[in-house]
Amino acid sequence: MEETKRPRVLSGIQPTGGFTLGNYIGAIRNWDKLQDDCECLYCVVDLHSITIRHEPAALRRQIREAAAMLLACGVDPGRAVLFIQGDVSAHAELSWILSCYTQFGELSRMTQFKDKSQKHPENVNAGLFTYPVLMAADILLYQADLVPIGADQKQHLELARNIAERFNGIYGEVFTVPEGYFPKVGGRVMSLQDPASKMSKSDENENAKIMLTDGPDAIIRKFKRAVTDSESTVCAAENKPGIVNLMTIYSALSGRSFEEIEREFEGRGYGDFKLAVGECVASELAPIQGEYARILADKSYLDGVLAEGASRASALAQRTLAKVSRKIGLK
Repeated sequence: MEETKRPRVLSGIQPTGGFTLGNYIGAIRNWDKLQDDCECLYCVVDLHSITIRHEPAALRRQIREAAAMLLACGVDPGRAVLFIQGDVSAHAELSWILSCYTQFGELSRMTQFKDKSQKHPENVNAGLFTYPVLMAADILLYQADLVPIGADQKQHLELARNIAERFNGIYGEVFTVPEGYFPKVGGRVMSLQDPASKMSKSDENENAKIMLTDGPDAIIRKFKRAVTDSESTVCAAENKPGIVNLMTIYSALSGRSFEEIEREFEGRGYGDFKLAVGECVASELAPIQGEYARILADKSYLDGVLAEGASRASALAQRTLAKVSRKIGLK
């Protein structure tokens, strides 16, 4: 019997600023689960990180820390390809080619460009404008079938699909047109201080976010300070976004449904619930933090994983790049 081809998955994450609990629940934790059923490629997208001003030494350190944290969170080099985007030159090469098949109007409609331009008005550079094309190149290079994304990346995935379909319409079936993969539970973790906003690593309020490197005391303290409402009933309601956010986190990590959580905390106040959520998160992150420290200290192991990953990723990427180059007449 012919073996069923596993869908290929490509996902990347920026290294700057570390990873939050939102990154973990919404994306990274799902990367581990996908490895059993899919052919997975995971990358630290360092090239995307330089659209804003940065300290080179800090970026260099953060790239390694990001790779170590992904390994600690369950990315398995035996079941997936883990690599640094900048170690595979085909990303930048294909990005330039695809920029010639992307319309100015398409890029000007990207909401993240508008948002980041407002946040960094002193540095509205061309890379900030065109980085959705690099993101499309990241995906299309590997003929990815599925791309795990959050709600804020839907527009970028749609652009990648449009570019692929446009290119295929001119030159034939060159690129796989990717589909989005959306986690069913905990896909969007909100700020602990502003439940209307997504938890963000760039939030200046440290109490608004849980970092994967936070210790148990810091985690519990931040949850105790989490914004809720003036009531005391733990239940999922539209007028209780803070509690719903905490229930989402607790549900994602404990496996309990909202109904089970409501029964568990019936007659108990928010203080008990916040403490339980904090302890649950601290318990989840403790083994990850231990493994992260071990991997980061083992330089030869981390270097070996990343070198092997870059080699395997390059082999796949070069096939696509060579085909594209032939199709457009560069070869």
